[in-house]
Amino acid sequence: SQGHLDIPLNDVGLWQARQAALALADEPIDAIYSSDLQRAHSTAKAIARHAAHASAREVQLHTGLRERGFGTFEGETWADIAEKWPDESRRWKQRDPHFAPPGGETPTQLLARVQATVDDIASRHPGEHIVLVAHGGVMDALYRLATHQTIEAPRTWELGNAAINRLLWTPDSLTLVGWSD
Repeated sequence: SQGHLDIPLNDVGLWQARQAALALADEPIDAIYSSDLQRAHSTAKAIARHAAHASAREVQLHTGLRERGFGTFEGETWADIAEKWPDESRRWKQRDPHFAPPGGETPTQLLARVQATVDDIASRHPGEHIVLVAHGGVMDALYRLATHQTIEAPRTWELGNAAINRLLWTPDSLTLVGWSD
């Protein structure tokens, strides 16, 4: 579990970041926001290097785009978590919306943070195309918000690394336009 651990991209991740950047090179991007964790920030910088608009060439960091805080689970394997904290592991796997590992964040807290972050960022850029570079938990929350899936619902959608997901934000809603391109 990585969570807030600040782990750099490996060679595959760097390649994926370059591919996402090339895929977005002709898009009319007005601004790029990224989690401040380096694995997301590296991807955002790759996208910014290829951005057509000068306004998008500087990445703006936003801690609201960080991965879910996994507390004491960070740096542990799933097997280690199950062995060291069997009850907590069970609640984690059951997607208990109110469970947080010690020092971590609940799924409900993550969902609220992502909603507030997206509202904050998007409201600064009416009518513009913005890129958010974040993590799997944030992407999962965005999908749930856009499709009105509950936090407890089993995931039936992909969360691919460096995937391009398209959403439309209005002050009243978030709408899914495309997922996992």
